[in-house]
Amino acid sequence: MENRISTLLFWFISIGVCAARRVSVSPGPLIRVAGQPIALHCEVADYEGPREQDFDWTVQKAGAGPLDLISTFDPTFSDESLKGRVASGDLSVARLTDSTVELRIKTVMSSDSAVYNCKTPSTDSAVRGNYEAQVQLTVIADTLTVAPEVPPPVVPEGSDITLACTVTRQLSHSTYLSVTWSLKKGSGPLEEILTFGPQGDVTTGGRYSQRYADGALRLAPGKAGAFRLVVAGASASADEGTYVCTGREWTHEDGGKWRSIVERSKDMGPVAVTPTAQSLTVSALADTKLNIDDTLTLTCAVAADNLPSLSLEVAWLVDGRTVAGLSRDGVASNGSSVVGLERAAPGEFRLVVRGVGVADAGTYSCRVRAWVRRGGAGGWYTAAEKTSGPVKVTVSQIEPSFTVTSVVRATPQATFDPTVIDCQVTNVSHLPAGGRLGVSWEYTPLPGPLGDRPATARTTQLIGSLDAKGNLSPGEMYKDRMESGAIAATRVQPDTFKLRFLRTQEVDMGQYVCVVSAWAPSRLGDMVRSTESRGPALEVRWEPKRPSLGVVAKRVREASVGGATFEMSCSVANENLAEPGYSVLIQSKEALDKTAKTVLSLSPDNVLQHGGGTDPSRRDNLVLSKTGPSEFRFRLSGVQLVDRGFYWCDVTAWTKQPGQAWTRTASNESNKVQILFQENGPSFDIAIHSDTTSVYPWETAKIECSLSVSGSSPKTDDLAYEVRWFQTRLRGGQSPVPLASVDRRGLVTKAARNGSSEVSLERVDAHTYALRVHATQSGDSGEYFCAASPWHLSAATGAWTQGAELTSPRVFLTVRFAVWESLKLPLFYGACASLGVGLFSLVLGLVCAHCCCRNTLHTPRSRNKLMDLEMD
Repeated sequence: MENRISTLLFWFISIGVCAARRVSVSPGPLIRVAGQPIALHCEVADYEGPREQDFDWTVQKAGAGPLDLISTFDPTFSDESLKGRVASGDLSVARLTDSTVELRIKTVMSSDSAVYNCKTPSTDSAVRGNYEAQVQLTVIADTLTVAPEVPPPVVPEGSDITLACTVTRQLSHSTYLSVTWSLKKGSGPLEEILTFGPQGDVTTGGRYSQRYADGALRLAPGKAGAFRLVVAGASASADEGTYVCTGREWTHEDGGKWRSIVERSKDMGPVAVTPTAQSLTVSALADTKLNIDDTLTLTCAVAADNLPSLSLEVAWLVDGRTVAGLSRDGVASNGSSVVGLERAAPGEFRLVVRGVGVADAGTYSCRVRAWVRRGGAGGWYTAAEKTSGPVKVTVSQIEPSFTVTSVVRATPQATFDPTVIDCQVTNVSHLPAGGRLGVSWEYTPLPGPLGDRPATARTTQLIGSLDAKGNLSPGEMYKDRMESGAIAATRVQPDTFKLRFLRTQEVDMGQYVCVVSAWAPSRLGDMVRSTESRGPALEVRWEPKRPSLGVVAKRVREASVGGATFEMSCSVANENLAEPGYSVLIQSKEALDKTAKTVLSLSPDNVLQHGGGTDPSRRDNLVLSKTGPSEFRFRLSGVQLVDRGFYWCDVTAWTKQPGQAWTRTASNESNKVQILFQENGPSFDIAIHSDTTSVYPWETAKIECSLSVSGSSPKTDDLAYEVRWFQTRLRGGQSPVPLASVDRRGLVTKAARNGSSEVSLERVDAHTYALRVHATQSGDSGEYFCAASPWHLSAATGAWTQGAELTSPRVFLTVRFAVWESLKLPLFYGACASLGVGLFSLVLGLVCAHCCCRNTLHTPRSRNKLMDLEMD
């Protein structure tokens, strides 16, 4: 029990202590620099009374008593010696919250070093906790100095920028230093590059973290507060601007918090980065004249402001073609035993070509790419590329000479005849060793049109050329014909060339010239053209004969009625055409003054197409085929009235060069063939038939309705009937009763019946329908007849047409009453029943008489009369 009371007392005391007033100030001791503003924080918590609390600040210097500084409650609280600073605003108190204030000194002085005490008047019901707190403030002199060195105002791209800055202070208390380098571009904000300190650590700006990790930013601390930051691989986009050095003095307060107590910034100066392209210059020597087998030496001089920091990639070009190259790593390319490129000195590259030939002549230039390494471990990038001015190199030699003659070996006499032209080279001299001959064939059209030949502009066109290695280069206008083999340019002998047209066209009439060129081997192993000579112009022409066509159409099969088949053949005869192809159009018109329409077409490649005047549902009825080299046949099956009119063939002749498309040459139309017929339509008849005219009850009666067709009989699939059956109870009755019907689509409909008999309707064949009456009754007696409406698909119009309704004769059906058949079963059943009942009654009487009417007291007399008498 005593333990429990002790525990409760401990908890009450703890609660009281926890609820006591607490006053706290900024943790100290504090070190500040003279001339800087300071703020001392004071806060009260866990108090009673009004929500807004008042605060009194006092100060006590070493060896003196406390002085009233300032109060939030009493304006006259300040000591007389401090009222001037309070009135000027140098000393002030600012309320942050109801329970928090700050003592602010705008400009702290060395004389302000003292102990500052913050008190709160009591508003609690009982005195608990602390009502004041104090902090020690030490004010030191401002001895921080920042002395930067001015960096070079202009640096070349890729070089290093060294930023030196000295930050010092007089050490009187435990304070620390840091230095920060920043960059400002134009009117933009100041961007931090790197900070060193105050604990010896390094902090980089967000954009410079990777560069510092790559080693592009290097920090080199010196002695006596001297610091150096090296920015490697400078570029205009990233490192150009005004650099600023900022020094800070720090103190380490209680709680492990670092606090900057004073800082000072100084501009180091602007730095501009010169792009490599601006200072890079590339030059080569002047023009050079050499003789055969001399040694060619060309020097490429490269200069730049930052040449030592550049890696150069050099290539010598001749007429835009690379002769030799040297990579930035010093690896040579495209060189050989007689062609070399070397680095003679820094920024000087020498091309040496030994034993020059004619192929080495041309315009030389030196192309230089300057590579700059990104700072630290960064990669290389191309900073600039420049090409020197052209240097003309001339190699003198004796040009080859030769004579060119040409002759037409095969002259065409008509269009599509072959043409062969030979070009012969003679008197060849001074052709270099390994040299060869090439040829170019040129064509110039004849001036003005020739007859019906199309007019052609009189401009020279290249047919094709053969170089020294035999490579064929066709001209733009003749590319398709040469690739298909219709035109062939060949080298028959080293000095003989041949041009062949397999089928000469009219546009080929004109003048032909062969141009022979001499080719010499170059230093790189290829062939270079040196000189050329033109042969005489040869004229190729003939009197063209115009092609013509004759087309005759004949009727093969006549269509006299609708639904019949019409067939027509077209025969073509041509003149001045060699192996033509034909396209055929089958055209028609209703009358001679009507517009023609295309029914079918057949291309020269035998591709069949339907014309716009063809009904899509009847395309299977149209046939156009080629039955001979120059004969075509058209067939139209199931002709209709809309097909009546005139039909003819429109034939076009086409010619085709190998590998080329068809070319139209001539066309003509045949005579017209007419389709004309009258459509009368089919006629129908109806009949009725019955197997028997009388039936007994419960039997089935069958009656057939037959239809027949005469005239232009349509196909079975093009014929249908609507059949209806009727019955009249009296002979010759005028009020028939419908029994059943079937429409032309085969749908059967039955009328409602009152009797027990049933009817069914069946289509026996295409023209016969059967009516069956099942389980006939007396009510089924009467006259029967059928009515039919024929439908047929008109071959003339292509539409279903309903014919006139047909009614059959009448047939009378009698249902007989059979007396014996009706009575024999009842009589048989009655006799059997009477006999059975009589036998049952007899048996029942005997049983009853024997069992129920017997006298049990009577003793029967013995049948032995003699024994009875003896007993008596």
